[in-house]
Amino acid sequence: MKYVNLKRMLAVLAAAAMAVSFIACGGNETAQGDTEKFVVGFDAEFPPYGYQDENGEYVGFDLDLAAEVCERNNWELVKQPIDWNAKDMELNSGTISCIWNGFTMNGREDEYAWTDPYIDNSQVFVVKADSGITDFAGLADKGVAVQTDSSAEDALEENTELTDSFKELVVVSDYNTAFMNLDSGAVDAIAMDIGVAKYQIESREGEYVMLEEILSAEQYAVGFALDNTELRDKVQATLNEMKEDGTFEKIAEEWELSDSIIQ
Repeated sequence: MKYVNLKRMLAVLAAAAMAVSFIACGGNETAQGDTEKFVVGFDAEFPPYGYQDENGEYVGFDLDLAAEVCERNNWELVKQPIDWNAKDMELNSGTISCIWNGFTMNGREDEYAWTDPYIDNSQVFVVKADSGITDFAGLADKGVAVQTDSSAEDALEENTELTDSFKELVVVSDYNTAFMNLDSGAVDAIAMDIGVAKYQIESREGEYVMLEEILSAEQYAVGFALDNTELRDKVQATLNEMKEDGTFEKIAEEWELSDSIIQ
């Protein structure tokens, strides 16, 4: 009897092991074995690339791209909001398949397995429309907010002359908090991605403006774990197909990002 129970136990363990995800290798198999899961890690407060809408749904340009990639590969898309500070841990542990959410590759080229860049992006400052701030000089002795571990934060760390002119640099966890601080007067400006800045300005017409001077320029790509080039290559091949047949540009038009895409 003990021998029979041991065999059953081993069988159960083996079945469980087969059901465990292989996200890092491309996805999770379902119990039926016919669909792989593709888990996209994203910041749920980063419109228009990925965010939670008024209905509680996760939507965005990058999520729409990922959905099309999954449909063409017969993968099940799993939208996984993550703490941006923990993105590397999530990726390297295999909890997510990739980081796909307005993810800047510049300065990180050797840290991830990247797709080709697909969006040109810049870092800019957003201020209240009635602030009287029109250029970098106007930011002197002002409070500036920036999201932690963001490209804007990196750019400010490199531009010490500008940053030293601020009254203070307030590092926040997300852009919702940054705009709450701007609205309340706790800060006078936000350093952020131009795509997110445009979205916020358009959604709250007349409240904010963007300074014309650009803090830095960068490019977005999809980031995978360094050793996961196989999945990266599958995604890249599918993105190439989407560009060739016009689907990529169609999705960009729907999110008003046509001017930013890299052909």
